[in-house]
Amino acid sequence: MPVGRNATLSRTDRPPRPPAVAGPWWRVRGEGWLAVLAGVFVLAQLALVPPAMGLGWDEAVYVSQVSPHAPAAFFSAPRARGVPLLVAPIASWSSSVVLLRVYLAVLAGLGLFLALRAWRGIFPVRVRAIGGALFVSLWVTMFYGPQAMPNYWVAVGALAGTGCFLHAQANSRDHRALWGVGLSAALMGWMRPTDAVWAVLPLLVLLVGVRRWRRPALLAALLVGLAAGAAEWVIEAYVSYGGLGRRLSDASLIQGGLGWHVAVADQLRSMGGRALCRPCGGAMPNPAVTLWWYALPLLAALGLVIAVRARRTAATLVPLACATTLAVPYLFMIGYAAPRFLLPAYALLAVPVADALVHLVGATSRARRPFAVLLVALGLAGHLAVQYVVLDRTVQRTDAAHQDWARTAAELNRLGVSAPCLVTGFENIPIGFYAGCSSASTGGHNANTTVKGIRRTARQIPVAVLVSPGHHPPRYARSWTHDRVGGLRVYLAPGVAREPRP
Repeated sequence: MPVGRNATLSRTDRPPRPPAVAGPWWRVRGEGWLAVLAGVFVLAQLALVPPAMGLGWDEAVYVSQVSPHAPAAFFSAPRARGVPLLVAPIASWSSSVVLLRVYLAVLAGLGLFLALRAWRGIFPVRVRAIGGALFVSLWVTMFYGPQAMPNYWVAVGALAGTGCFLHAQANSRDHRALWGVGLSAALMGWMRPTDAVWAVLPLLVLLVGVRRWRRPALLAALLVGLAAGAAEWVIEAYVSYGGLGRRLSDASLIQGGLGWHVAVADQLRSMGGRALCRPCGGAMPNPAVTLWWYALPLLAALGLVIAVRARRTAATLVPLACATTLAVPYLFMIGYAAPRFLLPAYALLAVPVADALVHLVGATSRARRPFAVLLVALGLAGHLAVQYVVLDRTVQRTDAAHQDWARTAAELNRLGVSAPCLVTGFENIPIGFYAGCSSASTGGHNANTTVKGIRRTARQIPVAVLVSPGHHPPRYARSWTHDRVGGLRVYLAPGVAREPRP
């Protein structure tokens, strides 16, 4: 059967079935729109998310693992070493946040381009470009693209890996596709091993449970990539966490105890710009903010119907299945929400949704097509406006919080708490990182020391205890000298050299 350069999947008798795709997918020729989209994405990140915005709490943990600016913060059980590896080329020698964010924004654009290019020959370039634009237009994508966080990279790995998987199914001799599957699985494993398992679960089911999908080389590439990515996390579990089972158990406890928790409403609340919704109370955001969230599964379902009718089911069904398994844990298995958790699902849904939109416009009669184009354009314009408003508010609120941490850290340095030093108490991890100090907790998810350990440390280096309004200092610090820094009370261990206030 003749196929064109941008041909979609060939006909199949019974879906799902391995797709036949056209042409060598790794060639760049004809992918100019994707390159333009990636470039615009990079520039938009730098324009809308100020590169000077300080590091967030989780970013401070990840960057501190490789930064000479401050000692490594406590690395809790759920975290993986992919982000420290990602930021090491910059953070290992420079403390410049601007340089780090520019570097991450450029990498995010490159990752988007490669992930969309992996779908060449499966969907036309216009569908992939529109799908990519829909994904990066989300405020949560724009916000987290230049941040030292793992979720965007799981999304890129899932999108690229699924496309390569379909190519490898169609052509067992496509060794580049096999490498793409393995590297994508490794990327996800480096960033978030548990997410990687959920992402590849439908692929493993197809490879093992459906005879016509069985490809031993593809299964090996997928498993080897997953193992390579997760190996460090598993080894570290035995070295530092008491074994793999113990680390998984600790990770579950930190996440509130994995089980049946309906977090759909929590995710909706977080769509208003809440980076972390824990506990997740309060009113729902304006319906205009969440309208796209309701439309997303409907358009994805429409895309599947279109694909089934066109007898190219696999190209749409496979990413939808992977998006579902990625979303289910965060919608029904944890008791809180963060909008970044669903980034991989959004990336996988984007191309089928774009296919549905292109079909809706193309299927209308020639006389009504201008009206359909106008209607879709107005809907997308409204979507962009809402996403920009939420992004702008989120950036302002986040930047203000990070500036508060920086001012508190500067005041601690002025009071004599400077490296080598230790900060404990309220928000000790980010404030300690900003101050160039170690951070420590005697309780909670980040517990890494004891009262006895803090007392012993206080005899050797400056120690500061941060106490939030309405709370009392720990018993061991009640006799220490105290001061006010912003809205916090700071208790300084005896021996800390204080500078007089100006």
